[in-house]
Amino acid sequence: MPNQQYNPIRSVNGATVPCPSSYQWKLSDVSDPDAGRTEDALMHKMLIAQKVHLELAWQNVPTSVASAVLNAFNHEYFSVTYLDPMANAYLTKTFYVGDRSVPAYNTLLGIWSNVSFNIIER
Repeated sequence: MPNQQYNPIRSVNGATVPCPSSYQWKLSDVSDPDAGRTEDALMHKMLIAQKVHLELAWQNVPTSVASAVLNAFNHEYFSVTYLDPMANAYLTKTFYVGDRSVPAYNTLLGIWSNVSFNIIER
């Protein structure tokens, strides 16, 4: 697979995937259900965890690539080795996938405008 050394997604369940056209790392805080502001307007965040979200997209891809990407992430949970800017390293964590979108671009040539979805740390 070309340019795998520059791919921010090293593997999904141990298999390589094409390098995404767009890769956005996000970190979300998970607060305790009792978190919130008290009457003195002081915020009590009560952080219980932080979870990584990756926003991924592949632009102008043939059907074969769209299929490979969609199938790689089509599991309830999966292991992903990804580039983490906070850790300054590749990490491996378990993720699940959100809704997937694949708008058609040129059905005659079998080219899709993009394949896009988010994966969220379990």
